[in-house]
Amino acid sequence: MGSYVLKRLAQSLIVVVIVTVLVFGLMHLLPGDPIQIYLGDTATPEQISYYTQMFGLDQPLYVQYFKWISGLFHGEMGRSITYSIDVSELLIKRVACTLSVTLPAFLLALAIGIVLGVVSSTHRGKKLDSILTSIANIGIATPTFWVGMILVYVFALKLNWLPVQGYVSFAESPIGYLRCLIMPVIVLSLGHLASTTRQTRSAMLEVVSQDYIRTARAKGLPEHRVVYRHALRNALIPVVTMLGGAIGGLIGGTVVIENLFNIPGVGSLMMTAITNKDYMVVQNVTFVIAVAVVVCNLLVDILYGYIDPRIRVN
Repeated sequence: MGSYVLKRLAQSLIVVVIVTVLVFGLMHLLPGDPIQIYLGDTATPEQISYYTQMFGLDQPLYVQYFKWISGLFHGEMGRSITYSIDVSELLIKRVACTLSVTLPAFLLALAIGIVLGVVSSTHRGKKLDSILTSIANIGIATPTFWVGMILVYVFALKLNWLPVQGYVSFAESPIGYLRCLIMPVIVLSLGHLASTTRQTRSAMLEVVSQDYIRTARAKGLPEHRVVYRHALRNALIPVVTMLGGAIGGLIGGTVVIENLFNIPGVGSLMMTAITNKDYMVVQNVTFVIAVAVVVCNLLVDILYGYIDPRIRVN
């Protein structure tokens, strides 16, 4: 197990390095001068030159890249051109806000999706199975932003039960915090909940046809024990494999959700930074997201190897 973890860790580090190089290169290929955007059209050449030197943008690209990477090892992320503060300060405020949406959405999609998938598989061919499968297919096919707009129209504008948009911290108002997050969490989790339901159902149907399941039933074991103790654990292998992609999709989905519901998280920060060509913000936000996705995928790989020991030899 130790060599398996080390191998996956080395692969993860390579992925992070490649991501940093690609993001740094692509940002500098975009047209436009970030200093010009920051100062506006009335900026003088002297002002542009001063701020360009202050932010280190007059240095060669390879120097800027290695200066950025070396700063990360010292816990320094540089200074935002747009906000004129350290990027680390921006991220500390925004990451907590993003996690308050993505974490509940992930847990909701995982828990409910597995339960619905198991229920659907145990009622194969029956009316309940058809209903759950149809709902899952609709959930996968429905665009996230469209569902969000429908929920806003119904529950915020028509019924006036929930706020249209905005964010309230838990410390400020626990009730306001929950009311602001109900719709974003539901919208963000919907597609992944449907995918988890379908994947769990398919995996369960494949497992319950195996000989050891028939043997367990022949021994007279209770059906709930056969399903949840013997079948579900083996059926979770493809579901766990899907979790890595689901986590990346949830993080990527926050860009749409945060802008739709005006939530001041990492996604909305990223959109503003890209528009303003704020190099440091885009590079560091992408780095943090890449590390988060890689770490989650690494944990999924470890869990995968724990569930199925045969994977460790690959």
